[in-house]
Amino acid sequence: MNLRTLIPVALLVLLLQGCHAPSLPSAASQQAVSEQRAELEGQREQLEAVPPPTKGRYMAVHSFESWENPFLTVQAGMVELYVTQADPNTSTLGTGGMFRPVGARRQELNISLDDLGEAMAAVPQSAWPYGRVVAIEEAHKTPPSAEPAVRRSMEAAVAKLNDLGIVVYDLNEGKLQ
Repeated sequence: MNLRTLIPVALLVLLLQGCHAPSLPSAASQQAVSEQRAELEGQREQLEAVPPPTKGRYMAVHSFESWENPFLTVQAGMVELYVTQADPNTSTLGTGGMFRPVGARRQELNISLDDLGEAMAAVPQSAWPYGRVVAIEEAHKTPPSAEPAVRRSMEAAVAKLNDLGIVVYDLNEGKLQ
């Protein structure tokens, strides 16, 4: 064999061996996976302080205006988290009126999907009157070209919430996810 044919044959043999060699996860990727598991476990522990959901309380709610627990509006790559803080005044006098508006206690946060677990774990226990359940909806007026990305974000958000032990309620559909 001459040198011109030997080099391509040697390269072909090396490529074929490289294609069939099993790839082992690197130590760095194993470390990253274990850190993600530990982070998820820590978030679950924080959320365990919130009692399980009371189905009789939240299944009767059919609008976001009446919803008292945290709720999410999912967009492509991000989530809007709405949290209504509990009213510190226990009196029913003037509730929702000019001096005690519900909107003044509502916070709106734009977060990335990657930070959803951390954000949910940071919601105070007093903002969960129905228990560990969130309402969810897709963003309104989404252009048709962005609908697949919003759907993927919605699926990722629901999966993350389920991993955290949070029940997901779709108010628009009136069903659990």
